[in-house]
Formats: sequence, C-alpha cells, structure tokens
Amino acid sequence: MTLLDVARIAADFPILGRTVRDGQRLVYLDSGATSQKPRQVLDAEREFYEKHNAAVHRGAHQLAEEATDAFESARATIAHFVGANPEDIVFTKNATEAINIVSYAFLNATLKYARGVDLPEGAERFVLTEGDEIVVTEMEHHANLLPWQELCSKTGAILKWIGLTDSGRLNYSELATVITERTKIVAVTHQSNLLGTVNDVAQIATAARRVGALVLLDACQSVPHMPIDVSSLDVDFVAWSGHKMLGPLGIGCLWGRAEVLAAMPPFITGGSMIETVHMDHSTFAAPPKRFEAGVPMAAQAVGLAAAVDYLNAIGMDKVQAHEHELTKYALSEIATIPGVRVIGPLDTNERGSAVSFVVEDIHPHDVGQILDEHGVEVRVGHHCAWPVCRRYNVPATTRATFYLYNGLDDVDALISGIRSAQKFFGVSV
Repeated sequence: MTLLDVARIAADFPILGRTVRDGQRLVYLDSGATSQKPRQVLDAEREFYEKHNAAVHRGAHQLAEEATDAFESARATIAHFVGANPEDIVFTKNATEAINIVSYAFLNATLKYARGVDLPEGAERFVLTEGDEIVVTEMEHHANLLPWQELCSKTGAILKWIGLTDSGRLNYSELATVITERTKIVAVTHQSNLLGTVNDVAQIATAARRVGALVLLDACQSVPHMPIDVSSLDVDFVAWSGHKMLGPLGIGCLWGRAEVLAAMPPFITGGSMIETVHMDHSTFAAPPKRFEAGVPMAAQAVGLAAAVDYLNAIGMDKVQAHEHELTKYALSEIATIPGVRVIGPLDTNERGSAVSFVVEDIHPHDVGQILDEHGVEVRVGHHCAWPVCRRYNVPATTRATFYLYNGLDDVDALISGIRSAQKFFGVSV
C-alpha cells in the first residue's frame, strides 16, 4: 500500500472538519468538479490582499512593484511544476477560456487572411479553409468540444472524432482514418472526467505529427493528479484549471510552445496586451502578455502557486500512487454490489480516480441524494460529457472522484451509501 497520511493532510483543509446533514461526517468525493483548499492556499491569497494588493504591471509605487513580483514569481512556480518556461504560461480564468484562446486564434487568423491582412510568421497554421478538419474524441468534456463545434460552424471546417470502445477507452484503430492530411488540430483530453481513462498522448501526437496538425491537450484531470512535464508530451498546447488542484477559483493556465504562441492572434483585446496603440491601429505584446488583456488575477495566481508548493511538498508521484490505491479499492468494492455497473475501465491500468457508475432501477440523481443524506458528496448528471452518456446508453451517472485528502474509510462510506440507496428504493439483491 502506498497511501498518504490522510489525517495529517485533511487537517490542513478547514472545510473537511465540518459536518453536513445533521451532523454527518463530510465525505468529499467531488474533487473532479472542484478540489478543496488547504489553509496554506487561503493564507497566501489573504496575505497578498492584506500586504501587497495593487494592479500588477501598472504603476511605479512600491505596492505595484511587490504585486508584480508576486504575480510573476507565481507564474515561474507554476511553470516549473509542469516543466515549462514561465514565458510560455498564459494565465486565464479557467481551462475553458484557455481552450477558447486557441480556437479563436484559428477564427481570427482565418478572418484576417480572408481580408488580406498580413499575418505574423507561422500564423498560416491557424488559417482554415472549407473542408479542413478538426479532430476531438467522443469522451471530451464540453469545454473541449463546443469551442471546436462553433469554430467549424463559422469557418466551414469539419469536426471529426475518435470513438470509444465498449470498455471505456479510445478506439486507437480509428486514428489513421480520422486524422488526415486535412486535419489542422487534434484536441483531446488527457484523462476523462467521467470515465477516468488516461489516454495515450504519445500515440495520438504521433498520428497528428504525421500530417502536420497541432495538438491541444485538456489536462484538467491530469495536472492535479499525476506528474506532468509539458515539454515531453509532444503537444503544442496544454490547458488546465487551478481550482481542481487545490488552488483558488477564477484562474487557469494555457501552456503553449513558444513559437506557436508567437504566431497566434489574440482572443481578447484591451489594456496590458498591447505594444503600441494609435487611433487607427495597434500592435500586440509578445506572449504571454498578448493573451492576458486587462488587470490580471494576481491574488489567484499567488494562491495557485501556494497550491503548487503544497503538492510539491507531498510529491506528485505519491499523490498519483495514493489515488491508484483508492481507485483500485473502490472498483473492487463496487464489484461486490449486485446491480451496480461502472461506466469506464474496470481495472486501474491507464486509469485515474474518477469512478462513474449506475445502480440498476435507481436514477443516478436519486443515488446521489441518498449518498448526500449520509454525508457523502458526489457528482451526478452527465458531467459536461453528454456524448459519453449517450455512447453507453445511460441518462447520467453517479461519479465519485478521489484526491489526496481521501482515505479508504471514504471509499467505505461510498459503498455503504450505495447499499443504503438500494435498500431505500427496495432494489437490494
């Protein structure tokens, strides 16, 4: 067993000490939606506001200098966490915005090219013509599906996708036919938020490189849970959210290869992202500032850096091993309950800690309600992955997601709650 000292870790999270539903112990199994925050993160954000609050990259006074130093130091800390250079990390408000930055780069480059506007070197990779292709997978979160649907509807590009097997994994045999010479970008999730499947990024990237396509990785469910080195992934973009990795709400990150970011038109324009401004034209700053219009989220960046420090102190290899043991135990225990079916891989090979399931003859929302009455907080619904539910012919699922502050007793509480739901609805076998 490679379990962490959960009691010690949980003591750092004030919210985990409260009770819910008339004194029930809080069993938080919804970290896939958002993680809880340790005291160290809360203190870091509070200290910024109490001691250094000012608009960064503006003003020459001491507070502005301190705020700017804290903001850029946070960028460096976060960059180091994923093996990146600081200048290649763009701060966004979440991963959805990060992905939209890339999708709108295609749209803006395409529109400018059509009007004969000069584009920077390398920007031709972002120009779409009717019939060009964008590839996703059938397991994408809506955040990595809708931006590409919209882009296709505006440009005449064609959206294609890699399908799923019955076991909840990508059908890699389709790569050669889905990814073609017309493919401009392949946008895939690293780890499915519903199935828990960890995808073979190297295999997908190799197929994309053969045809000169860009690759974007949605890493919302991987950066918080496993060691990640963006420079070794052979992709062009990586997007993730801070709030899923112990950090504050309202901050996300987009990593991009330096030469690719330099070629991209901006998504949002305004203050901070400019080089020069005239009444009839403007020029834009180099990345990452080009993509950070307006006053940035300095306190949130400082909080996210504190979250990174917290995770580094534990060790991401240990976090991953801990979640592996919890997932292995949960899958084995769920298998002992008649009438319960896991939607996703049934083993822990290339699998994360999201465990989605359905209980025969009980709607997932009803299962979630009974679990909530027992203090077990899970997610119910389609998890912003509606096509996945359709693929497996379920209206929704109940999903438990484990993190570093969960222990085996939390899994036991989940199993007990499922059995209680069966008993309540009279479907015990």
